[in-house]
Parts: sequence; C-alpha cells; structure tokens
Amino acid sequence: MRSGFPNARPGMRVGLFGGSFDPPHAGHVHVSREALKRFELDRVWWLVSPGNPLKAEGPARLDRRMAAARALVRHPRVEVTDIEARLGTRYTGATLERMFALYPGVRFVWLMGADNLASFHRWQRWEWIMRNVPVGVMARPGQRISARTSKAAQVFRRHKLPAAAASRLAMSDPPAWCFLNVPMLDVSSSEIRARGDWVR
Repeated sequence: MRSGFPNARPGMRVGLFGGSFDPPHAGHVHVSREALKRFELDRVWWLVSPGNPLKAEGPARLDRRMAAARALVRHPRVEVTDIEARLGTRYTGATLERMFALYPGVRFVWLMGADNLASFHRWQRWEWIMRNVPVGVMARPGQRISARTSKAAQVFRRHKLPAAAASRLAMSDPPAWCFLNVPMLDVSSSEIRARGDWVR
C-alpha cells in the first residue's frame, strides 16, 4: 500500500465514514463505535474531505480538521485519514472507484447519518453508489422520518436489511443498506460553529 494510506487485507470489513468534520465531535466517535459493533466491522476509516460539494462555504483548513479529529479519536480500530485529498477526488463515487482498485477484496461499507440519507439523491451518482457498496445509516435526532421517506430509501426499499441483520451488511452484495436506530448524542458540527466554539 502506498505511503500515507491505511492498511487493509482482503476480506476485512471496513466502514468508510466520510464528511467535512468541521469540527469533529463526540457524536462522530459515537457513530463510529456503534458501526464497529452493530455492523461487525474490523475498522472504521474517517474520510476527512477537502470540501463538501453541496455546501457553498468551504470548511476549515484540512490540516486543522485532521489534527482535531486525531486528537479526538482514541480507538484502536478507528483511523482518521485524508484519503480523498491524497487521491484528488471530490465526489464519493470517484473516491469509491479508486478505493475498490486500491483495496481489492476489502469489504467496504459506506457509513452515513440519517440526515445524509434524506438528501442522498442530491449526491452525484448516488444510485451508482447504492449499487456498488453496502450502506449503513445511523439515525440522528430529528432525522428518522425524513430519512425513511427519502427518495433513496424509496427507490431501494426492497434492498433494505432489517436492523436485526445489521451484522450481515458488510458481506452482502450491493445494493444493500441498513437503517439503525441507536442511542445518539444530540450534537452537531453546525451547532458547535454557531456557538463560536470552532472558528474557521
């Protein structure tokens, strides 16, 4: 594996948790721990993105967000990465294509909050993503109904795994997705920025 990229062996189950992490917070760590446990993953990799194409205003500098994330994460199976910046990809579909080539045989799962599922149909190549990688959705306060009734949830409703089968997600052939209601920490990056606790 090239320098600066995390290691993974064929057959490993790796959750990819993408986002701007602007700033990272305890809720991100909580979601990662729940994903490891409920989806029976070997690793969770945070993909700290250079920027979010759906947001007009750019996030704080990548090196600052990476440093804050690494200071926050204290789990041996959760790794903070800048994979997208290293690959030069901006959209999730392109990132996944490169990851599949770099890590043949690794069982990736794309992880997202329920708020992302609600707007997933706005993502570039969202249907391709659903058809090429299993997706694990973690409920967030106030987002359960909008996520369950979202366009993506409706289009792929026949491919949804019940929560009781969450442990099978990583080994399922896509399209496959699972929605988990888990105890969530009611904290968000936007709230932290609004309080002035994180200045870009």
